[in-house]
Amino acid sequence: MDKPAAAARIKKLRSEIERHRYLYHVKDTPEISDAALDSLKNELEQLEQRYPELITPDSPTQRVGGQPLPQFTTVIHETPMLSLHDAFSIEDLKQWERRNQKIVGGPYQYFVELKIDGVAVALIYEDGRYVQGATRGDGSRGEDVTQNLRTIEAIPLTLRNAPAGRVEVRGEVYILKRDFAVMNKQRAESGLPLFANPRNIAAGSIRQLDPRLAAARPLRFFAWEITQGIPLSTRAQEYALLQELGFPVPPDAVVSNSLDEVVEVLTQLEKRRTAYDFLLDGAVIKNNDLRLAARLGIVGKAPRASIAYKFAAEEATTTVEDIVVQVGRTGTLTPVAHLQPVVVAGSTVSRATLHNADEIKRKDVRIGDTVIVRKAGDVIPEVVKSLPALRPPHAKPFRMPSRCPICRSPVKRDGVAYRCPNPQCFLMQRERILHAVSRAAFDIEGVGDKVVEQLLQKGLIEDAADLWQLQEGDLLPLERFADRSAQKLVAEIQSKKKISLARFLVALGIPHVGIVTAQDLAREFRTLHQVRQASQERLERVAGIGETTAQAIAQFFSAAATRALIEKYLQVRIKITAPSAHGPLRGKVFVFTGSLGEMTREEAKQRVQQLGGKIAATVSRHVTHVVVGSEAGSKAAAAQKLGLTILTPPEFRQMLELK
Repeated sequence: MDKPAAAARIKKLRSEIERHRYLYHVKDTPEISDAALDSLKNELEQLEQRYPELITPDSPTQRVGGQPLPQFTTVIHETPMLSLHDAFSIEDLKQWERRNQKIVGGPYQYFVELKIDGVAVALIYEDGRYVQGATRGDGSRGEDVTQNLRTIEAIPLTLRNAPAGRVEVRGEVYILKRDFAVMNKQRAESGLPLFANPRNIAAGSIRQLDPRLAAARPLRFFAWEITQGIPLSTRAQEYALLQELGFPVPPDAVVSNSLDEVVEVLTQLEKRRTAYDFLLDGAVIKNNDLRLAARLGIVGKAPRASIAYKFAAEEATTTVEDIVVQVGRTGTLTPVAHLQPVVVAGSTVSRATLHNADEIKRKDVRIGDTVIVRKAGDVIPEVVKSLPALRPPHAKPFRMPSRCPICRSPVKRDGVAYRCPNPQCFLMQRERILHAVSRAAFDIEGVGDKVVEQLLQKGLIEDAADLWQLQEGDLLPLERFADRSAQKLVAEIQSKKKISLARFLVALGIPHVGIVTAQDLAREFRTLHQVRQASQERLERVAGIGETTAQAIAQFFSAAATRALIEKYLQVRIKITAPSAHGPLRGKVFVFTGSLGEMTREEAKQRVQQLGGKIAATVSRHVTHVVVGSEAGSKAAAAQKLGLTILTPPEFRQMLELK
């Protein structure tokens, strides 16, 4: 077969293979057997090997391939991947509806979809071609797992009837229960430890540096949202369009005309939950009208227009072997039940929280008791109740210690909580330092539990700020450290002296302040000084921050220990950066299309925001500048049509240098 004939045959094969992929994964109506489809793929692969110049990135043969990556790069989500508030009862749903009706009056039409127990990812398509895939990460920044997601057959490499420009689709990577059972059977036969649950396999698979390892796992995908690139009016329309584009969507999604209808749907779904061949978290209820959803906006970390309804958690019985008190970074003593291992909601549980002494007394939990354990919200294992009728004679009542189990300081009671008042308590110090070096904060690799424990035990550090004082010679006497590893860790620590204000606020470990709240504070106040000076009343005026959080922030910054810690950070020359509201690019709105050459798109966006500019995902009259790189999409033509300022990548870099 000559090259022109091969090219024509390759084109037909790709089209036919994509058609059968669509019928199998989206329509669930396969026309041919797996063996027949494999034969078509084999023919295509043989022709492409003969004429490699005819291979394209969206060919079905390119799902598996590529060399292992040294590390994942960071992807900044143009639209944050927000979490959802949870509802555990019908009353929770009614309260949610009442809160929303105070903002935008009803009645509402709802869209109910299954909540798959998988891993959320974002997919980017440019002019119909898959170009990037990322994990959710912290909601603002994820990891680039493009090559691993490419291996999943259910994810189209080319969209059907593709719209021009940039389209983002979000959904869930998961593993079927039957595939999970097969994998564990194979591991048992090989003498390997069993996997805990399907979700863990999915999460671990898409974060493999070698795409071939991800390809070896039976990963699947459901799409549930289009976040940019295509105007939509309803969630139902969104689902229909996702299928037209070539994506499978969760089954049994339905439009309900009232909350009463939603309750009926949830009742039926919960009865059928075990019939599905994938694990469910519950169901997601969304306002069907997307314009209304936009008007409802966001509160804290979640959109008001959507809520996750959790099915009743699976429960199991086991025995309490011991009750051990843990000390957290804020000094709170938390009793934890050590259990005879038991499988609950698909995973093995050997520890469960008992919350506090009052809860233990109320539930009458004793060491040796038989107890009911569940995973609250299908996430956190907890002891529901004891079964006194099965209590053995040797069962021992539990009492909270009068002294901290670590530093022996007298314990103080604060409401229902017992606290160690000693800020130098070893475990508190360790947890605070580990929190400061975590990925959401300074993101320092190599500083784990064992390293921090050794540094504290040897008196080399007292807090995270002391890490920047370490020298290679300080580390060499420690266990598992040699010249190269000591040099590498010191270099890693010194490379993290520059940090954004939001991440620095996370690193400080302010009570009730997570990533989203820290970002809200950074946007509102811009500098650390302004945050420190803000009164409780001023903090309460920040969107998403309530009275309790505002009080905790104000008290934290008024403490002498906080002032001392911040001063130490400044002495080791930690540079805290934040976007400037009055930067030289203030009032300018940028859109990027195509490759920028020397600078990644994420770097370009960060630079614009640091200089006070804004970023837009699509071209409109509100945009002031469009940076057009190589292989640009339809945005370039749209910008030209609107008469917007068009910059080449070199012109854009020159603009930044002038600023």
